[in-house]
Parts: sequence; C-alpha cells; structure tokens
Amino acid sequence: MMKLRHHDRYDYVPLRGRTPYAWPNGQRLAVYFALNLEHFSFGEGLGAELAPGGPQPDVLNFAWRDYGNRVGAWYLHDAFDALKLPMAALVNSAMYDYAPALVAAHRARGDEIVGHGRTNAERQGTLTEGEERALIAEATERLAKEEGRRPDGWLGPWISHSHLTPDLLAEAGYRYLLDWCMDDQPIWFRCRGGKRIMAVPYPQELNDIPAIVGRKMGAADFADTIVDQFDEMLQLSRERPLVMGVALHAYIVGQPHRLKHLRRALQHILTRQDSIWLTTPGAIARHCEALPAGIVP
Repeated sequence: MMKLRHHDRYDYVPLRGRTPYAWPNGQRLAVYFALNLEHFSFGEGLGAELAPGGPQPDVLNFAWRDYGNRVGAWYLHDAFDALKLPMAALVNSAMYDYAPALVAAHRARGDEIVGHGRTNAERQGTLTEGEERALIAEATERLAKEEGRRPDGWLGPWISHSHLTPDLLAEAGYRYLLDWCMDDQPIWFRCRGGKRIMAVPYPQELNDIPAIVGRKMGAADFADTIVDQFDEMLQLSRERPLVMGVALHAYIVGQPHRLKHLRRALQHILTRQDSIWLTTPGAIARHCEALPAGIVP
C-alpha cells in the first residue's frame, strides 16, 4: 500500500473532541491583527505585484510597495491608534536600515515585534541548511539589537519553508511560528533533537495579499469577509477556543479607499470587545505554553 510522504511535524487531531480550554477572562475567541513591515530590493528579487512586472528596474511595483512604508502604514497607525487596537508588527530586519521610524512607532505603541526574515525580496526555503540558519541568525540578531530582546515568533518571507525550517527556528530559540494556516487553534510541532515549536494560526483567507492581489477582491468585499469571519467564529467559539488573525500589508489596505472599509470592519469587531480577547500571537503562544500538558495537540 502506497504511503504518502508526510512532514511528521504533527498528527491528525480533529477539532471536534479536543480538550476545551479558555483564553484569559474566560473568553473563547482570540483576535489579533498582524501588519507586515517589508522592504524590497530595487531592481531585483521578489515582491507582490500591482500589475505584471516589466523589465527591471520595475519602478511601478517597487514604488507601489514603497507607498506602504512611506504613507499607508502611517494611515493604519492613525486608524488603530484611534480605536486603541493592538498590532503585531512582522518585521523584515532590513526595515531598520530603510524605515527605522516605522518600526519605532510600533515599539512606542507596545506592539509585539515578530521576526519576518531579512527582506521579502527573497525566500528562505530555497537555501541550504547553513544558508537558512545564517538568514535566521542575521534577522534575529538585528531585531534583538534594536528591540532589546529576541523575538518570540517568526513568519517566513513569502511563507517560505524548507524541510528543516521548524527545526532551525526551534534551535534558534523561537517559541512559535506563524507560517501554517491549517488550524484555528495553536498546535505543537515536533522538531529534531526532542525540541518543539508552537504553530499559532495565521490567516490566508483574512490576508489582503491573497484576497485583494490574488483574487482581485474589492475593498468592501474584503472588509465584509473580516466581518463575516468574526461573526461566525464568535458563534463557533462557544464550543471551543479559537484564534482569528487578520494579516495586513500597508501598501494594500493602507490605500485610503481600502482603509475606509477596513476601519468599518475594525469598528464592527469592537462592538463585541467585551466578548473577545484582543491580543497578539505571542500572547496566544505564551497562554498555550502554560496550559497543562496534553491540552494543546
């Protein structure tokens, strides 16, 4: 009988039948907002595209992405500040050289700073083990130097993994990763040497790149998707604890015509603020780490 290749990081444990638990204050739905802070090499490398890229230097797409760091992120900060909403900043380490004031603004807000590689102009999953270890070390050391502490969590640039990425992250001291979107609860990943790392749910449906850039979804429809997901997950969380993340990029939802609709979705979530845990992925990981053994699959 043919046996399919498997990653062997976690077992199949269906959502129904898992041991129930609660978030702080007895809440059952944890909600977090992740803003990706990304910098791109000019004239080479990867990057999301507003329109199919032409010959390098691809000024149209580079400038569109750069709008996020120069303008869109600041519009988002104003909106989140006005609503008193926390964020997690997923930071390319190159941002400290290019736009340090933007990372500093997240630091001043008290937002969690999450490792997000060196730059989104590259993928880590195509590298050798030594090269990938060096990438993780370089990004981690820069974030630790600038923030005064090592980041607890990691999201790979372009959600890129090699077969060894969880092992390398665990060996580098990371407590959780965000790259896998296969669950609505945190789960443990097995890593080599008896180590483990927690996978905290990160969205690909409530993510503006696949929704707006990939599927060409309109701003109003994306906001409606956030609202619908929230309403339904709040209902579903009566049975079990769930995590709802929203992944944002300033060059997309920081555009004013999209920000208008995003603000509407944020305001809707706040109408049920007393019924949810507004938090960060790191706080979710720490809460789950503290649960009795065997509760988290």
